[in-house]
Formats: sequence, C-alpha cells, structure tokens
Amino acid sequence: MYVSVAIALLCSCHKAINNNPGADDPVTAIQPREEATATINAGTVQQYIRGFGGASIRGWIADLTAAQRTQAFSTSGIGLSVLRVRVSPNSADFAAEKPTIDAAKSYGATVIASAWTAPASMKDNNNTVGGKLKTASYADYAAHLSNFCSTVGGVSAISPTNEPNISVTYESMSLTASEVAAFVAAQGSNCGATIMAPEPFNMDQTYMDTYLSNATAKSKTGYVCGHIYGKTPYVYSPGKEVWMTEHYTNTNDANDWSGAMGVAKEIHDCMNAGYSMYVWWYIRRSYGLLDESGNITKRGYVMAQWARWVRPGYNKISCTANPATGVYVTAYKSGTKIVVVAVNQNTTDTYQAFSLTGATIAGFNRYRTTSASNLASDSFSVSGGSFGITLPASGVTTLVSY
Repeated sequence: MYVSVAIALLCSCHKAINNNPGADDPVTAIQPREEATATINAGTVQQYIRGFGGASIRGWIADLTAAQRTQAFSTSGIGLSVLRVRVSPNSADFAAEKPTIDAAKSYGATVIASAWTAPASMKDNNNTVGGKLKTASYADYAAHLSNFCSTVGGVSAISPTNEPNISVTYESMSLTASEVAAFVAAQGSNCGATIMAPEPFNMDQTYMDTYLSNATAKSKTGYVCGHIYGKTPYVYSPGKEVWMTEHYTNTNDANDWSGAMGVAKEIHDCMNAGYSMYVWWYIRRSYGLLDESGNITKRGYVMAQWARWVRPGYNKISCTANPATGVYVTAYKSGTKIVVVAVNQNTTDTYQAFSLTGATIAGFNRYRTTSASNLASDSFSVSGGSFGITLPASGVTTLVSY
C-alpha cells in the first residue's frame, strides 16, 4: 500500500537552512500510480562508503579559514567527510597543513594526502615538474612522505604520485604504472600511511591493471584510486575499495544550477559504479563547494544531499538505479538507518514509487535541493514497505529514515 503525503504533514515540518517551499515542495496528497518502482533491498549490502569530500591545496591557494572549515566539514554545513591535501616537495611547508587537517578530523573526516612530485633532488631531471623518481631515491622519498604524515598527524592514506600518466607544466612526475608499482613494492610499507594508488588522470583501467599486476605493490596498497577526467564512472572490482579522489566538471559559477545537477548525476554514477569515495577538487573556489567568500554554493548543497547523511560507515545497498526516465536513485544503510538519494533530471515534478525490503521503518525525514531551495525539509510516515513521493523538477531529494 502506498503512503499519502498529506497537507497535515507540513504542520510538523522541521526547517532546514534556506527552506523555500514552492513548486518543488508539493503540499497535495500523493496518489498511487503505475510508474516503475525503485526497488530497495536492505539485505543486499554493497560497497562500504568512506565518504564525500574535497581538496584544500594550501600551497597553491589560501588555506581555508576557521569559519570555512566549519562550513565544509560540520553536518550543519556541507558535512564533508573526506579532506584531500597536498604533500609539498618542501618539508618546511608540512606543519602549515595542520590547522585544516585537525579541524576536518574533529568533525570525523578521513584525511588523504597526494604528492604531485618528489623533491627535485630525488628526480632524474632535478626539477619538480615532470621527470621520474630515481630508483636510488626510493628510501629517501618514502622517508619524505612518512615525515609529512608524522608532522601533520592523522593521515589515513597517502598517494605517492598524482596523475602520473599525463605530462603537465606544474608539479608532477611522469611515471608508468610499472614504475609507480616498483616504488610501492619497495617502500610502500615505509610511507607513514596506507598507500592509495595509482591515481591516474582518467581512471585508466589498463594503467590500474598494470599497477596491480605487481603482486607486492598490490599487497602494500590499501585503496585503488583514480580521477574521472574524460571518463564515465565504470564498475571496477580489484578486490579493494575504489576511491574517486579528484574531479571537477567545469569552472562555471558554482551556483549555476545546470552545473550543480551535473555534479549530482556524477555522484550518483560513482556510487552506482561501486566507488567508496567521491572527492571534488577545490573545496573553496568560484566553482567549488564553497565560494571565495566561504558561502555554500549550489554544488555544495548538492554534495550535502549525500555527505550530511551518508556518513562514513554506511554501506550502499541494492537499489534500482534508473527506475524511470530522468530519475536516478541510490540507497544506503547503517544499522537500522536507511538513506535514499534520488536525482530527478526531468524539468517537471515526477512521481516515483518505492519498495523497501529487508528493513522496517516508520517514516522518513525528507530534504530537497533545487534551483530555488536548499535542503528544504519535511517528514512523512510509511506503512509497510511501499510508498511513493513526488520528486521536485530538476532537483535532488534525500530520504532519511526514522
């Protein structure tokens, strides 16, 4: 039997920031219809969710302020649960990373670190741009990475090389998959944190397969990671968690709603592909999750639809990914708590039926972000395992069980 979300429910709504009822916040009762059902099975547990985050690259732009750290990592803000930082080639820079790292950790975030390059003296071209890590410098480079981890404290995973499969004009190393694997095989246990690798630019499967074909490197690698520039997220099953550790879609104004909806679909695609982590590029930027003044942008509110409620320790569960044209759904659980995130790309409000098995819930708190509202909220009860709701046009809806 379907639940009706009636006008009376609105009397008990609890407000969220920038709640803006309107066309995206219907007050009429929902009637059962015959559209395709999104089937959720809480008994079929899929990947562990490590979290949703962004990068703070202090050496290239100004660090986050104290207020911006709170906006980014507190669940009263975006609720990011991952912070990515840069390992400078200059060890004198390390300690300056601590304020943001400590703040992120205080909110329960996982801290991951990526090195764009080894110090120039450890490379065959004696330059921080391009070139290769010298074999004779493997131990020194591992000590450099370990020094970073011990100086800042609390790094959960470290990447010895960012995007080694492309040539650029900024800090970098040009390394084949076999060369990255050779370093990790030799020194991966001495880098101060669990290795995440090989972090290719375009989630190149051949590159990652070649890296993992080195059995010793694979054994010393905790997490397989890469970026999705130029690549649609795809299922990859290396026997370890897969992390998407960097992407941004474009440099348009982060409050551009079409761009924000693109981020929503991308997060859905990464979760549906089985990834355990999604990390945006700069946290604070004109195209970031915060703008340059530290205000949460539309992209930030879209990220919050996952990050606030799908916390580290949740698992994705079986769910019909695309139950109707323009509708994309993922579901998650932790203990008895169920979270459902639905993206409606249609330009009209869209009714969606749901069926939940493997869990018993009383109802949901509902949060919606559209071009006109940010995390607008209300609640509704559920009788039995079937219910239906109207998804707002061009919007993201999160359901959190109670």
